Amino acid sequence: MMNFKILQSEMRKDEDRAYVGKTIFQVDSHKANYEITFFSKNSRDWDYSLHYAKESGVEEELLAVDERIEQDDEWFDGLLDAAWNTYSVEE
Repeated sequence: MMNFKILQSEMRKDEDRAYVGKTIFQVDSHKANYEITFFSKNSRDWDYSLHYAKESGVEEELLAVDERIEQDDEWFDGLLDAAWNTYSVEE
């Protein structure tokens, strides 16, 4: 069973007022840490991209994590919430 631990996260609005966030996390027994980036124009419909946070790891592990994010709403929501919780509204 795979579990993840959040290492770092952030969320901001870009110059086009779209939401851009990222969460860096580690997965139990995986060699490399991962970074997932999020993008949304409306804070409801999210696109994401998964890649290694620093050094490359085992491709099969990356693919397994990506599949887990696709299939498991709790994983996706947990990673997104970590980034979203750092967002502060600019006045």
